[in-house]
Amino acid sequence: MSRVAAIDCGTNSIRLLIADTAAQGAPGPLTDVVREMRVVRLGQGVDATGELAPEALERTFAAAGDYAGLIREHDAGRVRFVATSATRDARNRQVFVDGIRELLGVEPEVISGDEEAALSFAGASSVLPATGEDAILVVDLGGGSTEFVLGDSTGVIAARSVDIGCVRLTERHLRSDPPTAAQIAAAEADVDAALALAAQAVPLNRATAVVGVAGSITTITAHALGLSEYRPDQIHGASLDLETISDAATNLLEMTREERAALPYMHPGRVDVIGAGALVWRRILARLAEVSDGAISAAVSSEHDILDGIALSIRGAE
Repeated sequence: MSRVAAIDCGTNSIRLLIADTAAQGAPGPLTDVVREMRVVRLGQGVDATGELAPEALERTFAAAGDYAGLIREHDAGRVRFVATSATRDARNRQVFVDGIRELLGVEPEVISGDEEAALSFAGASSVLPATGEDAILVVDLGGGSTEFVLGDSTGVIAARSVDIGCVRLTERHLRSDPPTAAQIAAAEADVDAALALAAQAVPLNRATAVVGVAGSITTITAHALGLSEYRPDQIHGASLDLETISDAATNLLEMTREERAALPYMHPGRVDVIGAGALVWRRILARLAEVSDGAISAAVSSEHDILDGIALSIRGAE
């Protein structure tokens, strides 16, 4: 066994996984030692300004410093730090890279959308049952981008990352509380354009099942299940019909921020952006139902995603 540390720094949150893993080439899942998430909103304003805001960098560096302490405390041997959409888009990303290197002693990797998609699939599929020849579509709905990854038991078939996410669409369109019909329509037009772009690379009609990962999707699942608190054990693996998911997403989209904040499973850092996440997930599932001629009638939520994929990639590189 070896102990590794994976950090996923996205547009909305920064997450840490310290895990024990079997040696290279050996089968077996990861065993969590520490799994943490902080909402730092690194992507604040990036869509409009093209730069990481000083206050967003400060929040992110503070969280990264705390994570460095946990990594030392738990004696993780190898560390991989991956940054995604917001950092890809920022002109001043070198400030971020230099700051993380100083805090953690590792070079943060600003990965491409395609690599992000592959890591997301690796993480989600690591805990899914074997599907034989069936093709599974993993959808990773983030703050700045969404990844569509089609794969089967042999690995990734096709993948595409597109620039729609809960933070990006909230800042771009959903400014009212609750959003207006015109704002919702403008956001949906962006999602539809992104879906058309994704479909150029990923044959969505080949998918026989869909798995959704990341905080927006798991929070929508918690809402659909009517949980009294955020319960990963009940959310992970939950399969819900598309109508139930759509109703829950619409409800979240139409709520005020105050109403969302009162939900017992709502993380404070998601209150202002979950409406956009709900809109994106609802629109994606409607499109999948259409292109599959109704073959896709449900979606599964997974608590395992790119963070697990990063940890698994460290094992594979040993």
